[in-house]
Amino acid sequence: MNFIENESEQKLRGGYYTPEYLATYIAKWVANSSPKNILEPSCGDGIFLKALHNIGEHKNIQFHGFELLKEEAEKAKALSLELDMHATIENSDFLEHAIRIIHSGKTAYDGVVGNPPFIRYQYLPKDSQDKAEIIFKSEHLKFTKHTNAWVPFVISAIKILAPGGRLGMILPAEIIHVMHAQSLRTYLGEQCSKLLIIDPEEIWFENTLQGAVILFAEKKQTVSEHSYGLGIHKVAGKDFLNEDPEDLFERVPRINGETVEGKWTQALLTKEERELFKSLLKLDEVHKFHNIAKVDVGIVTGANKFFLVADDVVKEYGLEDYAHPMFGRSEHCPGLIYDNEQHKKNAEKGNPTNFILIKDELGKLPKKVKEYIAYGESQDLQTRYKCRIRKPWYTVPSVYATEIGMLKRSHDMPKLILNTVGAYTTDTAYRITTKGDILSKKLVYCFGTALTALSAELEGRHYGGGVLELVPSEIEQLLIAYPKGLEEHDLDELNQIYKDKSAPEILEQQSRIVLGALGVTSTQQRILLNAWKRLKNRRQRIAD
Repeated sequence: MNFIENESEQKLRGGYYTPEYLATYIAKWVANSSPKNILEPSCGDGIFLKALHNIGEHKNIQFHGFELLKEEAEKAKALSLELDMHATIENSDFLEHAIRIIHSGKTAYDGVVGNPPFIRYQYLPKDSQDKAEIIFKSEHLKFTKHTNAWVPFVISAIKILAPGGRLGMILPAEIIHVMHAQSLRTYLGEQCSKLLIIDPEEIWFENTLQGAVILFAEKKQTVSEHSYGLGIHKVAGKDFLNEDPEDLFERVPRINGETVEGKWTQALLTKEERELFKSLLKLDEVHKFHNIAKVDVGIVTGANKFFLVADDVVKEYGLEDYAHPMFGRSEHCPGLIYDNEQHKKNAEKGNPTNFILIKDELGKLPKKVKEYIAYGESQDLQTRYKCRIRKPWYTVPSVYATEIGMLKRSHDMPKLILNTVGAYTTDTAYRITTKGDILSKKLVYCFGTALTALSAELEGRHYGGGVLELVPSEIEQLLIAYPKGLEEHDLDELNQIYKDKSAPEILEQQSRIVLGALGVTSTQQRILLNAWKRLKNRRQRIAD
């Protein structure tokens, strides 16, 4: 968990200002619809004023900007005077203004530009949190406290945008896939006739791992108007700036329907890839993960450093009777099998391979174990939320192991791990239980195909650093090929292959064996593999 005291001032105010060349490109597209008035919900020092001046629209448009920081608002006012623009800059909260207009039932602007603040809901002041929730409720959208400040900014901007108006904004790249933006994606699909994401290969903002994209959105004249859907256009460098944004907006292929209602990742696929992916789902022996296995979160300790320890801590405090094998990181299991041999190797490296489970009352515990508990209390562990809500604080609940584990995060591709020693897993991993006649070893073996890896890229999310993360609801949607006719499968051999070979090599081999058993041709396997590689490289920001 991130705490507010650990974050930078820039991150807390969401202040990542827009490069002039991007602001000018966005302004050019919005101005192509000949707006009479343009809104900028968070105008900073006025870069979009300069952008409109750059394209010669400073005399034709009434500009209305909002900025919470007084010093920045004053800079924007001074710039508007210097550029001789028709501008009103308010040192006030845009959301408050938007709520008033929404309640009036009117629209107010023909165009919207900007780069709204990227601030987690938990870091917003209480009144800003309340306003964000009001915005969601006004549009009957599902609200979550996992949201970010930019989401209600976009929702309210679209709401008060006139029919046929245009919105051009720089937004976090996570708009494409994060769950907390699902309400926004749905809303944009309903309200807009055409949507375009310009998706850069590089990071536009220095000193941040936060990827960003440009969103172009054209609002429908009426909600019942036909929607042409979403297009995503990948760019590298600044060459895209040489093309008229209007031409780009019109020529990029779009998807519509079910692919727009959920995550927008499907738009990253070509038409051929989407059609193949959808056709494989219809095969009898291709399953959604939730139909063949159950996913549960790992053990939540509330204090991992206390409950997950190396052998030397066990020895020092006499915890041998309370120590159980555990794993929870990728380095703990480089292959597919977590067995005694792997556990021993981890212990020899000094890894925290022991999960401490103490169920007895304090008075019944040996002296050294009491000393260990006292050591935890000296660090105020008993005051942590997860610890203080249980009695006694040092007894962790819901402790059980499953035959299959799965790490929450992965670098190249996710994998299932056969847990042959009954090791426990913390909340960095999931506990997997097969359903019906699904065999654990076979499921682990069949998991590593290009089909499953691609579905993980489509369903998962990623943040700074490009690590893929899957939560249970996303794992449940993964596509798994499980051929009944595939009887011969050497998991021990595959375990070693996972240690020795690269992800593309593993997926190519396993796709040939597992998908080939379903009649998926080598050409189709190659299409899936190439699609996976392209999405993985995008996530990791590796040039194709």
